[in-house]
Amino acid sequence: MGAARACAGMHYSAAMQGIAPPSPAPQQPPALLLAAGRGERMRPLTDATPKPLLPVRGLPLLQWHLQALQAAGVRSAVVNTAWLGEQIRSRFSDHFGLQPALDKREMLLIQYSEEGVDFGGALETAGGIARALPLLGEVFWLAAGDVFVPDFRFDAAAAEAFAASSMLAHLWLVPNPAHHPHGDFGLSPEGLALNLPPDSPQPRYTYSTIALLRAELFAPPWCDIPPGNPQGLAAPLAPLLRRAMDNGRVSASLYTGPWVDVGTPERLAQLNASTPSP
Repeated sequence: MGAARACAGMHYSAAMQGIAPPSPAPQQPPALLLAAGRGERMRPLTDATPKPLLPVRGLPLLQWHLQALQAAGVRSAVVNTAWLGEQIRSRFSDHFGLQPALDKREMLLIQYSEEGVDFGGALETAGGIARALPLLGEVFWLAAGDVFVPDFRFDAAAAEAFAASSMLAHLWLVPNPAHHPHGDFGLSPEGLALNLPPDSPQPRYTYSTIALLRAELFAPPWCDIPPGNPQGLAAPLAPLLRRAMDNGRVSASLYTGPWVDVGTPERLAQLNASTPSP
């Protein structure tokens, strides 16, 4: 009660002085981390270890995302699993925090969408997202568990701006890496992601696999998967995004910080050889 009165008094005093009280910090939406893939290109490393648990700078790859989400004030995350998914659940359990003594309310709550348990295998990106939607909200962060992007901020202001917009998705694009020279999508001066035709001279950029998404994207007319994907239908995300781009409903930003698609043993070895352990 005393704290409430103090807050009320502070706001009253500010108003008396003609100063607007500070706006509350934007509330972060939940996140979905994609961790269900087999990691075929990473074999033999992934024969006994799921790719999101492979060590980068001495930490499991997926932990870098979890740390960034917690630091950004995200309080809830869903991890979808299939291949060796029990190892991921065993490693991170249902709460994550850099300081074990933290109250659980200050930690990141982790839930799991276990595609391997429910359907015997991964459902691809759109299928996996549709399956996890009942555990998410109308707006949510998305990140693949096999990219290393240590400086990316899951910015609450960006999420708030996206939620207030009419966009179905906001993508972070990166300059094309050597292994993907032709990129994926264009970017207009107005900040729209573009589904460019093959013969377009406009530059393309690579989708970083980090995005803000709206649940509406996974319903007709954009997606035909039934709510919650009860049949376990497998489907990719790119066709949904391209359909929405053609209707001007996908925005994008260019991210130029460190980003690595940890897709082969060679890339993993190069990454670990070029960066110090924590």
